Amino acid sequence: MTMKGFVCAPWPFGVLIGPNMLYVTALFVHLLCAAFWVGGMATMHFAVRPSAVATLEQPPQRLRMMAATLRRFFVGVDASVTLLFVTGVAMILAGGGFRGLHWRIEAMMSIAIVMAAIYTYIRASVFRAMRRAVDESAWPVAAARLNTVRKLVTVNLALGVIVFGVATIGRAS
Repeated sequence: MTMKGFVCAPWPFGVLIGPNMLYVTALFVHLLCAAFWVGGMATMHFAVRPSAVATLEQPPQRLRMMAATLRRFFVGVDASVTLLFVTGVAMILAGGGFRGLHWRIEAMMSIAIVMAAIYTYIRASVFRAMRRAVDESAWPVAAARLNTVRKLVTVNLALGVIVFGVATIGRAS
């Protein structure tokens, strides 16, 4: 069965296959990655860290738990950030390239570059120093590094919320 540029596979595979499907797939992956990254930051900031402070009385316990939690979360963020840029550029190219982009796409890309730079700094420098301090039981140093991570995640979380706002509100203009 065909529908103007699409091929519809027979049931149970009844998926539309066509030029727009690649764009829709890229958009779906893009939105999942953005939700994972920004939602994960919100969860870490508003739930995980405060719960660790409230329930783990000793700083060594909290710092070990936060280092392990962040390590696991950052694996997903590494993949998400990479896929966000790959799918974002793919959608831009599918839409005709960088010339004549809508202002919201330029704004999202600009903010994403800043967010990725902040994340790279957290991942490559601050978090690495925090893990080293935890491994060496240098608790005041580890706590200071975790506080730096918290502050930078707060900035990235705010920027991420702005990107969601630009993506949705910007469509109206």
